[in-house]
Amino acid sequence: MSSGGLELPPGDSGHEGGPADAAGGTPGGVPAGAVSLAPPATGSARAGAELDWGTEAWSEVRTRAQRAGRAYIWLNLIEQRLRSVVGAVLRPVYQPVHGEDDWVVAAAGPAGQEWVQRAVAVREVSRRKGYLLDPADDNVLSFLTLPQLRELMVQHWPCFEPYFDDRREIELALDELEVTRNVVSRNRALSRPVLEQAERASARLLEVLGGGAGSPAADRLPIDAVEDLVGDRYADVISVHPDRVRLQRQLPAEDLFGGARRLDAIGIGLNLLVQNFSGRRLVRLTEAGCRVRLLFLNPASSAVKRRERELGLRKGELSRSVEMNILHVRRVRAGLRDPSRFDIHVFDETPRFTAYLVEGESSGIAVVQSYLRRARGMESPVLVLRGGGRGVPQDAEHGLFTTYREEFESVWEDSRPVS
Repeated sequence: MSSGGLELPPGDSGHEGGPADAAGGTPGGVPAGAVSLAPPATGSARAGAELDWGTEAWSEVRTRAQRAGRAYIWLNLIEQRLRSVVGAVLRPVYQPVHGEDDWVVAAAGPAGQEWVQRAVAVREVSRRKGYLLDPADDNVLSFLTLPQLRELMVQHWPCFEPYFDDRREIELALDELEVTRNVVSRNRALSRPVLEQAERASARLLEVLGGGAGSPAADRLPIDAVEDLVGDRYADVISVHPDRVRLQRQLPAEDLFGGARRLDAIGIGLNLLVQNFSGRRLVRLTEAGCRVRLLFLNPASSAVKRRERELGLRKGELSRSVEMNILHVRRVRAGLRDPSRFDIHVFDETPRFTAYLVEGESSGIAVVQSYLRRARGMESPVLVLRGGGRGVPQDAEHGLFTTYREEFESVWEDSRPVS
């Protein structure tokens, strides 16, 4: 007899003449009021929760893990950068008085006594158990979390103010990241909007904390934290878009061409530049020092006629469009004080791709599209390539940016200038 008053059937209750018969049991051989411990018969409904994951469940879990991993990399970068900034600013203030081991405790003060002592305790446990893999992390500062580093920064803002202009911007970005940090640390589902918000806040915060001088246009596509991890797998391709419309949602023409120091473009009509970047803006860009070379398909060539037949256009329709674009950029060139920095050429070969090779002060970006037989340029898939620059490893063997740069130069040598 159990404590709940229920009787467990004996193991031989199914035998003829056993206690189950005497008790007048149920058809399953279990007396009324008893709990059966025998496994269910084959084909019958199984008791308990369903433990298997189907295809949809696995797909959902994989998506969650990918988003959490991407967010974790950004958070890790921010935490390391903020730790470096806090150490660089506060160490010279507190270390001469309190020493190497205690300056963080002194900087935390009475308000941070609890969490800094917790960090000290975790550090000691890690020391005893040999968890510290890098001697550079054998300090209390390395055991502070992102909210604690922020607290140190806020408490000592007069020390940081000479280096950063806008305290409010830093705090707002850290507030946005705290939402993501709580989700990731507790293995909860991270929605795409929250992930995208975290990436924007991280990129903005890294730019603010970077302390380097440079125009925003030069760093208009901050290097993705995940890009460095998968760079060898995808060469220098940083994004792929099914058509130019989706490209321009993510990378508007102003972000692509603004701040460029060198702009080389090759294609049939170069509509991405001519129709989405105003002539006045192109003049200002050139006057600011940008070197421009534009390579159009000759509107009078047989290649234009073949392209018109492929796209089902009326005779002369494409050639007139190319002529209008060439006239537009000629007017731009005529308005320059130094027209020698703005070259316009035409080529007569079969067009194989259109490419915009943009190089700024510190980085380069290329937008490349192949020509499809039945699709206009607006409808063709787009590759965005990362060129060389600060913080971007040069890889001439595997990079596509260099390949298209060499192809442009080859066609340019065989082209003819437009007067």
